[in-house]
Amino acid sequence: MMISGFSFVRNANKYCFPVVESITSVLPVVGEFVVVVVRSEDDTRESVAAIGSDKVKIIDCEWPESIEAGQHVYSQLTNLALSHCKGDWCFYLQADEVVHEDDLPKIQSACERWLGDNRVEGLLFDYLHFWGDYKHCQSGHGWYKREIRIVRNGLGIRSKGDAQSFRHVDKRKLTAALSGARIFHYGYARPPGVMRAKATSSEKIYHGDGARVDESPEFDYGPLARLAIFTGTHPALMKERISHMDWQSKLRDADPPGMVRELYKDERFKYRFLTAVENWTGLDLGHKSYRRIIRG
Repeated sequence: MMISGFSFVRNANKYCFPVVESITSVLPVVGEFVVVVVRSEDDTRESVAAIGSDKVKIIDCEWPESIEAGQHVYSQLTNLALSHCKGDWCFYLQADEVVHEDDLPKIQSACERWLGDNRVEGLLFDYLHFWGDYKHCQSGHGWYKREIRIVRNGLGIRSKGDAQSFRHVDKRKLTAALSGARIFHYGYARPPGVMRAKATSSEKIYHGDGARVDESPEFDYGPLARLAIFTGTHPALMKERISHMDWQSKLRDADPPGMVRELYKDERFKYRFLTAVENWTGLDLGHKSYRRIIRG
C-alpha cells in the first residue's frame, strides 16, 4: 500500500503559511508528496525545496489568470497536484494544515484497514481551527468539525469549489470512514497585519473587481474570551514557529466599553443558538461534504 501526499502553495512566506511544517508532518507515512508551487512573490519554492526529501516532488506552475476561474482556482491547483499522485490513497493537506506526530500511526492503520473495502472512498479527519493565536479555537456552528483529507485514487475523485473537500465527477458526495486523526488548521493564527493582507488577497481572488476590501491595516480577531481554549499539545514541528509568536499584545480578551464593530459569525445569535443545540444534543447541524460514514 502506498499513500501519496499532495498540496499546492503560493506566497507561503509572505503570508506566514506553515507549509514546510505541513509537508514534513506527513512524510513518515507517504511514499511521495506532490506539491504544486505557484510562481510567488517570495522564496516559497526555495523553502519547499529545502525540505530536502526525495519524497517531495515539486510541480512549478503559473497562477491561473482565467476570468472564469474565480473561487475555483484553488480546486484547479489541487486537482493538478492530485493528477500526479501514484498512491492507493491520496492525502491532501492545505498549506496551513499540519498533522500531529501522535496521529501518524492512526492514519497508517486507517489506510490499511479500509484499503480492501471499496465502499470507503475517503477518510475523515477531526479539525482544530486556531484563531488569533495558538491556544484559542473556533469550535462553534459554521466551522467544519470534520473534513475529508484522504481520498481513494483511481475513482476520478476531484477537489471542488474552494478546495475544501472532494466530490465524484458527477458531483456525488463521497462515502467515508473515520481516520481517528486530527488536522491542526492554522489559517487564522497569523500576525494581524499579515492576516489582513491575506484576507484582502483572498477576497480579490474570490470576487475580483467586486471585492469588499477592508482598508484597516490589521485584522481584528475580536474578543478571544468567547472562544474555546486548546489545552493539548501542538505538532512538534510547530514548536519553533509558535515560540516566535510576537503579536500577543495586539489581541484582547474583551472589547473595550463602547466599542462598535461588525460581529463575527460565531458571535451572532443564530450561530450561538445552533452551537448550543449541537453541544447539548451532540448533533452536527453543519454542512457535511460526505454522504455517509462507514463504521465497520
